[in-house]
Amino acid sequence: MPPQAPQDDEAQEGLRARLPRVAGDALVSLEQVAGAFVTAVLAFGVLSWLGVVLVLCVVGVGLLLVPNALRAVHAVAERERNRLRRTNGPFLGPGDPPGQLGAARNDPDVRRELRWLVGHATGGLLLAALGLLLPISGLRDVTVPLWWRFFAQGEVTPTLSLWVVGSWGSAFAALLLGVGWIALSATLTPAMARWLVRRGLRLLPLDPSSDLTLRVAQLSATRAAALDAHATELRRIERALHDGTQNRLVAVTVLLGAARRAAERNPAAAAEILERAQAAAEDALAELRGVVRSILPPVLADRGLTGALRGLAATSPIPCDLRVDVPGRCAAAVEATAYFVVAESLTNAARHSGATAVDVDVRRRGDELYVRVTDNGKGGADEARGSGLLGIRLRVEALDGTVTMTSPVGGPTTLEVRLACGS
Repeated sequence: MPPQAPQDDEAQEGLRARLPRVAGDALVSLEQVAGAFVTAVLAFGVLSWLGVVLVLCVVGVGLLLVPNALRAVHAVAERERNRLRRTNGPFLGPGDPPGQLGAARNDPDVRRELRWLVGHATGGLLLAALGLLLPISGLRDVTVPLWWRFFAQGEVTPTLSLWVVGSWGSAFAALLLGVGWIALSATLTPAMARWLVRRGLRLLPLDPSSDLTLRVAQLSATRAAALDAHATELRRIERALHDGTQNRLVAVTVLLGAARRAAERNPAAAAEILERAQAAAEDALAELRGVVRSILPPVLADRGLTGALRGLAATSPIPCDLRVDVPGRCAAAVEATAYFVVAESLTNAARHSGATAVDVDVRRRGDELYVRVTDNGKGGADEARGSGLLGIRLRVEALDGTVTMTSPVGGPTTLEVRLACGS
């Protein structure tokens, strides 16, 4: 029995560490489900209007309304695209549907939007409604013991009216039922949100084969992002050398000059000044090594991505839980970008988030390298405030990767990056 006690303690600590992450994922998923519910209601209205137009087509009048109906479908689909872009990064969508009925009938993007609309207005609406109903029902039932006595006998029932609340025992039974609804919501809502997002990302982005000119525009944007990332990196290196290493070397020069002059008048003081000069030279050398490592860390070539990330986690000012599963080697640019993402995320968490723990998960999934960094800080991270997130996005998108960040006020902050391993 005594030997099992440490194992029980470890299990309890693991459970306490997982609970905030589960709660954070559930809140983010609930926000996504709420957004999907709004677009699903709009999609249901447009689908109903399409049904009316189809009925009117039988007598010929509806043919005049088809172009406007297709524009309404595109408007709802574009609203959902904007919602998905906020959490999954930018992607291209098709332009306005053709004005001619024959061209619209043969347009693959119109057919994809119609398929999305039918599914989102039916199954998507039911799924999003269920995702909102579960936590609402849970909150209502959990609070029954606080207010049931203010209502007349027989007027208060828990969700689904399973029984009448007429005593403290039945009120606490309603509370337990509410806890069950909340637990069920925390379990099912993330899966619902993922399904809605996956379906939208499968049908709403532009089909790469539908328009070569748009694909060229996408590649041009990627090339511009690569050039911006390169220019940003050069400016960062220049600032590091100018503001750090150069100033320290100037200090060394000044100290050496002072030591030379003191050697003639006060040899004891000269020795002290030389000692300070040596310390300043060592600081300059250490800072220069840091700049060199930030360009392309030598540890990546020596120990691979796994060893390099372990070194980052070991020197992190915040306790870092690191999991790496990357068999084999990826392209050097991909490994350097993944290292930069983790290093910058740990720096941001230490400087801005107020976090006490960081979770880093890096793994290879087929031909993709997946990086996820989560901290339990105060949240509210924003690229526009210059916290290094824009640099991460530019560097990742330069390799045709994707960046997704969720950071509600109050936390947690989660950064997800996907990179093609052979980029």
